[in-house]
Amino acid sequence: MTTYTARAITPVILKELRSVDDAGRGMVPVTDEEGGAPLRCCLRRSSPGEVIALVSYAPLRRWAAETGVDPGAYDEQGPVFIHAGPCPGPAADVLPFPGAHRTLRRYSGEGRILGGRLVAAPDDAAFRDAFEDPAVSLVHVRAVEYGCFLYEVRRG
Repeated sequence: MTTYTARAITPVILKELRSVDDAGRGMVPVTDEEGGAPLRCCLRRSSPGEVIALVSYAPLRRWAAETGVDPGAYDEQGPVFIHAGPCPGPAADVLPFPGAHRTLRRYSGEGRILGGRLVAAPDDAAFRDAFEDPAVSLVHVRAVEYGCFLYEVRRG
């Protein structure tokens, strides 16, 4: 049985985003007084008192650059929360941010959207269904309420 793994933003990309984000802006650290922000660096919610930042991130653009394709009009950027300083990354190999409806947006190896699906909660069955189409190379999991990118799952 295949298990699908959520991919956090990598340490190399985090270092870049902490300097200049994908919209060309510098990072502005803030102390999260309330907690609860979905951190894309470690795939958990922030705790009160943690120093975090809201930065602009273009996940498909970065994947396309890594794989040598042009995402065309599907290149988009949006806000994501990250730790403002070093982060140990995800603590466990689990699908993060449970308990809410999510959209699974499927992309081809050419960086084109192949469709999307609303799921009650992402699980191995939802990803197995998404990757049943051999043209699907990666899936972006997005929040329904704001459309924000949460994490990515890749084929293989």
